[in-house]
Amino acid sequence: MTQERKADEDGVRLRRQIGPLSAASFIVGTVVGSGIFIAPKGVLMNSGSVGLSLLVWALCGVLSLLGALCYAELGTTFTKSGGHYTYLLETIGPLPAFLRLWAEFLFIRPAVASYVSLAFGRYVVEPFFAPCEAPVALVRLVSLLGVTLVVAVNCWSVTAASRTQVTLTFVKTFALVLIIVPGVLALTQGKTENFRNGFELEALTLDRLPLAFYNGLYAYGGWFYLNMVTEEVINPNRTIPLTITCSMVTVTVLYVLVNVSYYTIMTPAELLQSDAVAVTFANRALRGLSTVIPLLVALSCLGALNGGFFSAPRMLFVGAREGHWPPIFSMIHIRRHTPLPAVLFLYPLVVLMLVTEEIQTLISLASFARWFFIALATLGMLVHRFRFPELPRPFKVPLAVAVTFTAVCFFIVGLSLYSDPWNTGRSCALTLTGVPVYFVAVHRSRLPPRWRRAFDYCSKKLQILLEVAQQEVKTY
Repeated sequence: MTQERKADEDGVRLRRQIGPLSAASFIVGTVVGSGIFIAPKGVLMNSGSVGLSLLVWALCGVLSLLGALCYAELGTTFTKSGGHYTYLLETIGPLPAFLRLWAEFLFIRPAVASYVSLAFGRYVVEPFFAPCEAPVALVRLVSLLGVTLVVAVNCWSVTAASRTQVTLTFVKTFALVLIIVPGVLALTQGKTENFRNGFELEALTLDRLPLAFYNGLYAYGGWFYLNMVTEEVINPNRTIPLTITCSMVTVTVLYVLVNVSYYTIMTPAELLQSDAVAVTFANRALRGLSTVIPLLVALSCLGALNGGFFSAPRMLFVGAREGHWPPIFSMIHIRRHTPLPAVLFLYPLVVLMLVTEEIQTLISLASFARWFFIALATLGMLVHRFRFPELPRPFKVPLAVAVTFTAVCFFIVGLSLYSDPWNTGRSCALTLTGVPVYFVAVHRSRLPPRWRRAFDYCSKKLQILLEVAQQEVKTY
């Protein structure tokens, strides 16, 4: 018995190393990234007024909390890692699950990582060129260095990536508090002119409102990342619901207060003219610390990037384990116990999108597919409840919450077809290219024998080169 336990401990596998503090840091540290420093401009531009933009921020927080609660039920019902992919596979079927996997690694994850890294590069570079505009090439180069650093950490060690996330979460929370305090102090001293006539609805148009929500929801994105690493969470039945709820309530309060602080110090016109809102804010309210804020924001973006690279490869890892992706991606490093092939696979895709797209385009491109599949996953949860009512569910969200969240997501996704047909159409088309790939990837027997032999030969050589192997211990 002792030898079996020792073999289990020494076996090649992903280990449960994420406790409550790491889990909370993982969620907060991934959610609070570049969004709160970039999205305020997009939310205000598309909502048309200060009051409505604050309402959008609050509603996005509530909607994200409802979604997080739904995913807490899914994460405690299905104990595998993989997040969206696993839940679609278990509730709706293999084709939607594969399309989510395909979209994630074809454009969603590269787009998300690219706009976070671009924000990192912008906040590192712009202070050296203020008040002039920073060179675009230099911003992209620094962004590339940030991505490379995060990939290296996640390839090196799960523990190092986790500790990095905890440290950067404390840094970014301090940055938000540093923005909130002077704004709230100014507000209590009667500086309220920017909030007068806050609900002027003349500039509001129905076709632009979904884009305001997309920008807000982008800033809250990341509440579902813990579900991608369920197999590495200690006591997930308790840790996942508790940390998700506490983290999202905290983030919502911080985000609303940050935006109140922005509008207290800056006029709406000044906010719309700024490409780096936190820097503009610091130049006005924190002149003695104006050089510190860009550094804190850059570190915040780095934390969100690290959280994304820690979690997203686990979806590819699980997809390969289920036979929906080449087997090499279900392997982990024999000594470092990291999903090395899955992490490395993302890197060139992120770099490619980093040098070809702009931030606002990336947000629109990724948002439609991401929120469509989230809505599909929670719809699958409702279907699964109906089909298997007796299945044990350690955490069960109220039916009204699940129905409301699913309906609102489908409504926002449907309205975006009208408000931004170009990027929505591109997102749909890119997702649907996975349909023919699915029938080739899943049913490899349809490939010519020569192709299969060449594919297996390349996989074996890669396995030797990367020093990776299949898990020896079942972790779910």
